[in-house]
Amino acid sequence: MEIIENILRRGSVIDVIDILIVASFFYWIMLLVRGTRAERMLWGLAVVVFVFFISRRLEFFTLHWILNNFLASIVIIIIVVFQQDIRRALMQVGRPFSSRESVRSAEFVEEIAKAASSMSSARMGGLIVIERGVDLRDFLEAGVSIDAKLTKELLLTIFNPGAPLHDGAVVIRDGRVIKAGCILPLTAKELTGSMGTRHRAALGLTEETDAVVIVVSENTGEVSLVVEERIETGPDLKVLFARLKKIFIAEQRPRKGFFPWKVFGFIPKG
Repeated sequence: MEIIENILRRGSVIDVIDILIVASFFYWIMLLVRGTRAERMLWGLAVVVFVFFISRRLEFFTLHWILNNFLASIVIIIIVVFQQDIRRALMQVGRPFSSRESVRSAEFVEEIAKAASSMSSARMGGLIVIERGVDLRDFLEAGVSIDAKLTKELLLTIFNPGAPLHDGAVVIRDGRVIKAGCILPLTAKELTGSMGTRHRAALGLTEETDAVVIVVSENTGEVSLVVEERIETGPDLKVLFARLKKIFIAEQRPRKGFFPWKVFGFIPKG
């Protein structure tokens, strides 16, 4: 009984909560950097810190002095090296509190699915970016402003191999095509041999934003849906329409609860 009373004391309870919060935070960091360049960089920093303590223990004064000066600026080094990962983490933390809503309808989703299906049948390469909560202006290079209503015919015209903008990405916002011929940031992850530059660009954008990207391979005609750094390959028209409808129509419903539990990894991503 005495042990239980000690655990339930105010100080002990606070300590337990403190430990759980810190453990959850580090667990979330591990999930965030798993399989990325940041994971290897973190292991590299861990080795440097380990050598720092060993050099002090063994009295390697010169090595210890060099590492001590290096680690004195560790905060700045982390910000510079991990700036993209930090930005992505902050966006994920703030996503549950975002009040931005886009105009979405079943017609808007159906037009995209039909266009992707037609492009797949014709082996017409394409890269369709659908903006969600994060404004994509800071992540797009080049491109031509269009601002036209989204239709299947418009997408097929843009991605026609003879069109001047067919190699770039089309960006859709609130059911309208706002830009075409855009260049997206490329991922540093290793992809399979069947995935080319379009897949690298799609994955690169989803690493930094919450955008949804549809890729149509020019070589195989395969359609891929890229969401939250995950590539889903091979959805047909019905499956693609259902997935897009689930993402864009269902997410307009009011969220249950307020605290972003998904941030800490307790709820798997749907």
